[in-house]
Amino acid sequence: MPRFKLILEYDGGPFVGWQRQENGMSVQQALEDAVFAMTGERVSAHGAGRTDAGVHATGQVAHVDLSRDWTPFRLGEGLNARLVPHPVAVVRVERATTDFDARHSARARHYVYRIVNRRAPLTLERGRAWAIKPRLDAGAMREAARALIGRHDFTTFRDAQCQAKSPVRTLDRLDVSRDGDAITFEVSALSFLHRQVRSMVGSLVDVGSGRWSAPDLKSALIAADRSRCGQVAPPHGLCLTRVDYEPDAAK
Repeated sequence: MPRFKLILEYDGGPFVGWQRQENGMSVQQALEDAVFAMTGERVSAHGAGRTDAGVHATGQVAHVDLSRDWTPFRLGEGLNARLVPHPVAVVRVERATTDFDARHSARARHYVYRIVNRRAPLTLERGRAWAIKPRLDAGAMREAARALIGRHDFTTFRDAQCQAKSPVRTLDRLDVSRDGDAITFEVSALSFLHRQVRSMVGSLVDVGSGRWSAPDLKSALIAADRSRCGQVAPPHGLCLTRVDYEPDAAK
């Protein structure tokens, strides 16, 4: 049975998240419905990251198994035609090896969180970035972020409903940069806890606004106590931009 690797882009605003749920349309359901409309097959689409409601993606990865060996071009074109009007696009399709798994074969996941730090409201970027009016100190956030890099117990930055067996994760990258009014957080790890990125970004904004100091953030991390987390950043500023795999994941 041929396996296909799909690279997806989507606006997370209208969805309850990646994962199929009973309370609304998910990205997974939209994709599976498109596969059925094209092929007549009911399949499970397995995603690399279970993005929350409102979180976007430019590099989500999924795999599906189909009984027919479609050409990647035709499969991508057909799925995109049937994904309308959902804001989901199949950017690329590749044949994958039978042992490729979009989630379990991943070697790194990369997210970007964007803030627009200005007095004026957002227009073109509404729903794509967190608008914050008071001036933030990006340098202070960058310095404080260093305490989060590495292997830690991230209980403080883990949602209370997180189902992961362990709160320990290794954060490979957390860069904070400013370009004019735009503040960008670039975050990378093998895997993340539920709402970990948004919890870290929100707490770093507390540093940038002067409500917290860098030692406050480090103490919150060490406490391993969810009640010590700062604010949680809203979902619409977060985007899954890339998932890395070994080079031989595709045929």
